Amino acid sequence: MKFGSRILTSGYTLKVVRFATLIFHLPYGGKAVTGKLIVLCTCGSAEEARKIAHGVVEKQLAACVNILPGVESIYRWQGAVEQANEVMLIMKTRDTVYANLEAEIRRLHSYSVPEIIAVPVERGLRAYLDWVGSETQQIQ
Repeated sequence: MKFGSRILTSGYTLKVVRFATLIFHLPYGGKAVTGKLIVLCTCGSAEEARKIAHGVVEKQLAACVNILPGVESIYRWQGAVEQANEVMLIMKTRDTVYANLEAEIRRLHSYSVPEIIAVPVERGLRAYLDWVGSETQQIQ
């Protein structure tokens, strides 16, 4: 392979940058191949987590939210190392809904800077991913 050559394999473009070094380019401008996202968010209490979970599912911003209690977080905040017991939300949604989902989480959340992290779903059970799509807002 020559420097700068491109190879298409399994929906990904590989570019030879140097000998034996490849850069992976996600198709569709870096979006999740499936169009679905896993969104993670920590909350200060189970009550707050349930409020956010119900709010985003009722508004069809997420198809499903798992609530995981007992998360211990250690982090830096305003120059100090902090430790807190938190509750993790795992939300399944479509990438076109993300902006509205983030806005709703921020509206309902007590933290001034809540953890909201979206991870693209590359693969999954097609029937489940289709269900996520059917249960969330149809935003283009």
